[in-house]
Amino acid sequence: MADDTVIENQPARPKRAKAPAAANATASPPEAAAQPGPAQALKDGASKLGKQATDKARAYAEDGKARAGGALDELAKMMTDAAGQVDDKVGAQYGDYARSAAGAISNFSDSIKSKDIDGLIADARDFVRKSPAVAIGTAAALGFVVARLVKAGLDSDRDADA
Repeated sequence: MADDTVIENQPARPKRAKAPAAANATASPPEAAAQPGPAQALKDGASKLGKQATDKARAYAEDGKARAGGALDELAKMMTDAAGQVDDKVGAQYGDYARSAAGAISNFSDSIKSKDIDGLIADARDFVRKSPAVAIGTAAALGFVVARLVKAGLDSDRDADA
């Protein structure tokens, strides 16, 4: 029973507290903390690409806005010019309708050119919310016109090749 005897002259040793393992596992050298991890690098890259895409889309939208305004101005001019012929062939009342339509198109063109892209998008959203059936019908009609224009272009390319 020599193991059970306590020596009275020796001071008791204090027990050392162990550091929690989790605290040691999360500690990292300072140079590792300064470098972003792969997840952060991915996020930064995606953010940068998203900003570039947004900027490019905005530039295309500005270009499209300018082209649409010019096309609408040309259409209004053509309708105004045609109103005189309508007066002669059908009557002054119908010529006035053509001039009124040309004025409305010109006003719409001015409205498009004066607004920024965000304002136009907000107007389009409001229009769709107020009149979803008209918006769907307009989209379908525009799709039909674009499809016909593309088909006509493809047909003319085939004729030119033959």
